[in-house]
Amino acid sequence: MKRRTFLKASAVSGGGFLLGFSWLNSPSKASADPQDPVRINAFLRLDPDGKVTIYSPNPEIGQNVKTSMPMVVAEELDVDWNDVTVEQAPLDTSRFTRQLAGGSQSIRQGWHGLRNAGATARHMLIAAAAQILEVPASELTTRNGVVTHGPSNASRTYGELAAVAGTLPVPTEVALKDPSDFTIIGTPRRNVDGQAIVHGKPMYGIDVQREGMLIAMITHAPAFGMRLKSIDDTAARSMPGIVDVFVIDAEPAQSSWADVNAFPEKVVVVGRTTWEVLKAKRALILDWEAAAPAESTQNHEETLTALMESDSGVKGRRDGDPEAAFAAADQVVDRTYSAPFLAHNTLEPMNFFAHVTADRAELIGPVQTPEALRSTVAGVCNLPEEAVTIGLTRMGGGFGRRLYGHFGVEAALISQRLKAPVKLLYTREDDMTQGTYRPAYKIRYRAALDVQGNLTAFHARGAGVGANAQPFPAAFSGPGFPASGVDNYLAEGFSVDSSVSVGAWRAPVSNFVAGAEQSFIDEVAEIAGRDPVEFRLALLDRMVNAPVGEGISYEPERYAGVIKLVAEKCNWDTPQPGVHRGLSVFYSHNSYVAEVVEIEIDDGRPKLKKVWAAVDCGIVVNPLAARNQVEGAIIDGIGHAMYSAITLTDSSPDQSNFDAYRLIRMPEIPVAIETFFVDNGIDPTGLGEPALPPASAALANAYARATGHRLYRQPYNRDIEALRVRQPEG
Repeated sequence: MKRRTFLKASAVSGGGFLLGFSWLNSPSKASADPQDPVRINAFLRLDPDGKVTIYSPNPEIGQNVKTSMPMVVAEELDVDWNDVTVEQAPLDTSRFTRQLAGGSQSIRQGWHGLRNAGATARHMLIAAAAQILEVPASELTTRNGVVTHGPSNASRTYGELAAVAGTLPVPTEVALKDPSDFTIIGTPRRNVDGQAIVHGKPMYGIDVQREGMLIAMITHAPAFGMRLKSIDDTAARSMPGIVDVFVIDAEPAQSSWADVNAFPEKVVVVGRTTWEVLKAKRALILDWEAAAPAESTQNHEETLTALMESDSGVKGRRDGDPEAAFAAADQVVDRTYSAPFLAHNTLEPMNFFAHVTADRAELIGPVQTPEALRSTVAGVCNLPEEAVTIGLTRMGGGFGRRLYGHFGVEAALISQRLKAPVKLLYTREDDMTQGTYRPAYKIRYRAALDVQGNLTAFHARGAGVGANAQPFPAAFSGPGFPASGVDNYLAEGFSVDSSVSVGAWRAPVSNFVAGAEQSFIDEVAEIAGRDPVEFRLALLDRMVNAPVGEGISYEPERYAGVIKLVAEKCNWDTPQPGVHRGLSVFYSHNSYVAEVVEIEIDDGRPKLKKVWAAVDCGIVVNPLAARNQVEGAIIDGIGHAMYSAITLTDSSPDQSNFDAYRLIRMPEIPVAIETFFVDNGIDPTGLGEPALPPASAALANAYARATGHRLYRQPYNRDIEALRVRQPEG
């Protein structure tokens, strides 16, 4: 019996009720005939005992959608959350839409479909109760999985109604709850996987075990732009437990945006156990040769700097006559900001399980883009897509790194060659030196001020390294602050080709632009003799009442709203002695976040005391998870801006593990973070990423207030330490 037929048959024979639903469209009911194949996009199951199983389709990378998405269904179903069991669904594009974790879009994209799914099920259960009790459906109400007839006080549980509900027609339109009636949405709910995580249950890709499974590890070139010249694997092959050593080329047959891979050519060692394979991998003698001109960070810096000074470039937006305004300015503020490559450094290194046979491929593992992975695996393994299955595991971090599923492709190729089930494991060094880095960026800002200190012109000119750098001026198509708030505005952008592979890193582009833009805005306000809060609000007021140019992609009233909220909560106008505050605000992933960082200076270094965050992301489904997301994003943003960098020497990464790649440490994180959400009843928007971009500038602006020194290069710690050496305390 096929899996789909089995699920349908077990539900019907057990008196249960299977309801399929699309995240974006109205539901469709499974057939009562267990042998009749029915294509459904997604489903929830009601058991006779009243238990509800909700299948969560989107990959879980720590953003808590495995809890929050089912909460939306359960809310409209009107069931007791304690009666809900959540299970992770595999990739199934015939049932689900957008099985992808990226862009902070899971809840935003699924909101209406999830609500419709629960509401339709509730409607059908009410119809079943009306039929059984022989009363009008209009006299029935639901609560906690029970349908009640008010006049007679008769009631039936969902479990008792499930079998009949499964025979009824599916309505095309149903009424949704008024948000004021929500009892699950908006309430704090613990992670549905929390207990399993704490108890170490096997739920991550690295935990997958199968009968007869082999372990594989890879070695890639030590530098970007190199290829394998020769291999001596004699010692490795002779070691205990080793099955084979060979070379694969994982260049995808049909390239997609998710197929970023700087090192398609890899040497593979396969054996029985992880330790045996790791020892053999270290015994390989490999000779590599250059396949492309060597590049270094210095070259990238020089290239980016040259672009800043050139006349070429892509014009992103032009309002007024910026050149004339700068020529007539009383004062011009000119600053350049830069940021290095960053690694993603997920706690769980890359891994994937694959079992490829002549006619099918089964893959299981942690990937943010399972549909893209399936397509690529089908191409490289010469299989139809319907013969490739992708099982989704919980991920030990993603941050954009697992958008690029080359490690799943490699596992499939290795399994296909060996004709055996294989789990591929990356070491930390493999992962950190592989690339797919956050691009290195540089941006130059200029502001023109008149004699009264008014902003008359604004010019941004930026560049990113790598073909997938999402270069400027794309960065300005989002906020482009303060476009529309100044008479003369110009944005320009470039990207620089490189053999160093780059990709999305949490809050792509915004993670750098926000830090640079908001640091610059703060310094301009200071030079103009204006309060940072008042200066920003005045620009936003201009966008509302007398906007310039083609408009902006965000609502300036909501942008101003989070500034006012965070200023109120931190008592901005009442500074405390001995502490210094910095403000930053940014719009990304359809949400607005303003942050204030409060620091003290201890031995020349900033000591983070407190962070206030004001967030406008619409309806908050799960406040507990939402606060966790904001706190994690702030710490992540501050930590990487302060300490982290990937540098290269002759195209070879200088950092390969955490002894050289600096992350924020526990004593360095803020003592307290307070988060305040705007309660406006608007449909949910993004939250996994938007709190990260403002964090770095809020810290940099606080440091400038405390010391009088501005920070222009990330990681900030380099210049902070250099300043301490030049000006020791006392």
